[in-house]
Amino acid sequence: MSETIETIAIQDSAKGRDRFAPRSVLAPSLALARKELYAALIAPATYFIGLFFLLFTAVWLYYLQTFFIRDQATLRPYFIAFPLAFILVIPGFTMKSWAEERKTGSIELLLTMPFSEGDLVLGKFFAALGLLAALLVLSLPVPLSILPLGHFDGGVIVCEYLGALLFGASATALGLLLSALSKNQAAAFLGSAAVLLVVMLINQISTTQALPAWLSAFFLYISLNYHFESFAKGLLDSRDLLFFIVSAALFLYVTTRVLVFRKWR
Repeated sequence: MSETIETIAIQDSAKGRDRFAPRSVLAPSLALARKELYAALIAPATYFIGLFFLLFTAVWLYYLQTFFIRDQATLRPYFIAFPLAFILVIPGFTMKSWAEERKTGSIELLLTMPFSEGDLVLGKFFAALGLLAALLVLSLPVPLSILPLGHFDGGVIVCEYLGALLFGASATALGLLLSALSKNQAAAFLGSAAVLLVVMLINQISTTQALPAWLSAFFLYISLNYHFESFAKGLLDSRDLLFFIVSAALFLYVTTRVLVFRKWR
C-alpha cells in the first residue's frame, strides 16, 4: 500500500514537471523534495533523530561544557557539539534516500520517470537538507534563552549557524552518495557514520602525528571539522565557505554518475 502511494506521488511530481518547468528549472527537484519530506514527516524515526539532536546538544552545553560555571558570553561550546551530533543525525536522514529505493526496486521506477538524474539527486538533497535546517531552527530556543545572561555577539551566532548549515549541506551530500553506493539502510547508516567520523576528525592526525607538511596540509583541507572551526569562532572565511559549497556539489555530481551507471548497467 505504501509503495503504491509513493508511486502515485512520484507520478504526480512527474506531471508537475511539465506544469512548472517554464517557471523554474528546480521545479522537478522541489516536487520530489516535497514527496520526500512528506514521507520523512510521517516516519517516527525522523522525530527520534530530531529529539536526539536537540537533547544531545543541550546536554553538551549545560552539563558537559558546564556553561554556567564558565561565565563566558560565548556559544562556541554549544556549536562544537553540532558536528558530533551530525555523525549520527545525517546518516539517519540520508540512509533511506537511495539504499531503500534500491532494496525495494523503486529506484527503477524513479529512473524511468521524466526526471533527470540531477533532478532526482537534488530532490533528495533538498529534502534531507530541509530536515536538517528545521533542526537548526528548533535549536534556537537554547541560545535565545541565555542571551539575556550576557553580552553575546549576534553576528557571531549567525555565523555559527551558517557554518552548521554549510557543514550539514556537505555532510548530507556525502551521506546521499554513500546511500547510493549501499545495498541497504543499515550499510548506508554505518558507512555514512564511519566516513563522516573520519572526514571530521582526520585533522587531528596532523596535530598528533609527525607527518610531512604536504600530507598534514592535505588532511587539514579534507577535514570538515577543520573548515567549521572558523565559523564556530564567528569568522566568515571565504575559503571555508567555498570548500563546503564545492564539496557538496562534488558529492552530488558523483551521486548522479552513480545513478547513470546503475541506469545503463
